[in-house]
Amino acid sequence: MRGIQQQLPEFQAAGIVPVAISVDPPEVSRDFASKAGLTFQILSDPDTKVIRNYHLLHSGGGPDGHDISRPAEFLLDPHRMVRWINLTEDIRVRARAKEMLAIAKNLH
Repeated sequence: MRGIQQQLPEFQAAGIVPVAISVDPPEVSRDFASKAGLTFQILSDPDTKVIRNYHLLHSGGGPDGHDISRPAEFLLDPHRMVRWINLTEDIRVRARAKEMLAIAKNLH
């Protein structure tokens, strides 16, 4: 997420709106965003409705055994159609912001 923040002006110039979704309550996400210096929107999905819709639920995967989301990145078009997906089982393995930006630019 820090890479997205660092390249936020480039994403915005390309018409891309980064958004993150977390199982954490809104106040936890706000605190995390503040501490990490993130200025793009982080949505809260503590009931995991959206996370389940995208088949990303990792039941009991949290540090204290609570449900979390699998790491994933999606690029959606203006019609909310998923155009690109990156899924992983390892939270440390994520698509790089530069990679997502290049792919998003090629989707137009």
